[in-house]
Amino acid sequence: MTSNGCGPEAGPTPADGTPALRIQSGADGSFSLFSNRFGEGFHGTIGALSEARAKFVRPAQLERFSAGQRLVVVDVGFGLGTNSAALLEAASGQGLTLQILGLELDPQPLRQALACAAFRRQWQPGTLAMLWALLERGGWCADGSQARLLWGDARSRVGGLLERHQLAGRCDLVLLDAFSPRRCPELWSLEFLSALARLLRPEGRLLTYCCAAAVRHSLQLAGLQLASIRPPQELGTMAPSQRIRPWSFGTAASPTALGLGSGPDCPLQPLTTMEIEHLGTRAAQPYRDPSGQAAAAVILAERQLAQAASAAASTSAWRRRWGLEGHPRTGAEPPRQPA
Repeated sequence: MTSNGCGPEAGPTPADGTPALRIQSGADGSFSLFSNRFGEGFHGTIGALSEARAKFVRPAQLERFSAGQRLVVVDVGFGLGTNSAALLEAASGQGLTLQILGLELDPQPLRQALACAAFRRQWQPGTLAMLWALLERGGWCADGSQARLLWGDARSRVGGLLERHQLAGRCDLVLLDAFSPRRCPELWSLEFLSALARLLRPEGRLLTYCCAAAVRHSLQLAGLQLASIRPPQELGTMAPSQRIRPWSFGTAASPTALGLGSGPDCPLQPLTTMEIEHLGTRAAQPYRDPSGQAAAAVILAERQLAQAASAAASTSAWRRRWGLEGHPRTGAEPPRQPA
C-alpha cells in the first residue's frame, strides 16, 4: 500500500525498470519500504512505527535506567532510521540521552524516506534533524545525545566497534533489524551474533524481531540468555484481514538473566515449551560465516548440508507436534518468519 503524500520512488532502478525500493505502509499507516532485491519489506504488517515500539522500544524497558543516564546503542540495519528515531523520542521522555552507532550498507532507504513528507511528519523536529544530519554528514549531536552512521558491510564494521571504538562490554542496547535470515544470512551467522554479544554490558540487551531457531541457538552459543518478546495487546484490535497468529514477537538476549513477567504489561516472557523444543530441531542449525566475507548463497548452501547431516529432530515433526502445519508463517509476524 502506497503512503499518501509521497512522490515517485527515487534511487537506482534495475535494467528491467522495476524500482529497487517501493513505498508501502502497514496497518498503522506509517512509512515503510519494500525491497525488490530481497523480496521483503523493511517492516511487518502492523507498520513501521508500531513494530519499532513493540519490538525494540518497549522490550528495552527504558524505565530500568535512571534519569540523566546516557545509553550506548548499536543499531544494526539502520535502514530508514525508524528504530533509532523511536528510541530517541522515548528516551527523551524518560530523561535519558543516547549515543547511537548505526550500521548500514545503503544510504538509499534513508534518503528515500526523508524525501517523503509523510515520513517527515512522523517525527519531532529534533528527531528529524538527527535523521537529516546522519544522511548528509554521517553524524549528529544535540541535547546531550549523539549519533553516527557507519556505512559499509556490518560484518567488517562490528570489528571496528569492538576494537577502534572500544565498545566491548559497554553497550546497553543492540538493535538487530536486518532482512530475514533466509534473505540476508550474512547478518545472522554465529560469528556475527557472537561479535554483537561481545558488545553488551552484563545487563545489556540485544533485541530483534527474529525468533528463528537458528538465531536463538546462536545467541545461546554466544553465551546469552533468552527471552521472548510478548506480542502487543493491540494486535487483538486489528481488522480480521490484518490479524496474525504469533507465538512470539521477537527475541531479547542478554549476558545476564532478563526481567520476565507473566502479566500483559511485561514486554518479555520466558520461552514456552514449544519454543524450547524448536531449539532442539534441525531448524536450530546455525548459519556459519567464519571468514566474515562469505556470500549469502554459500552460507545458505553450507547450512543446508549441515542440516541434512544433523541427528537433531526434524522441524516438520516439531510442527506436527504443535499443530503448526498449514501455518508456514506462524511464529513471527510475516514476512519475517522463523527459518
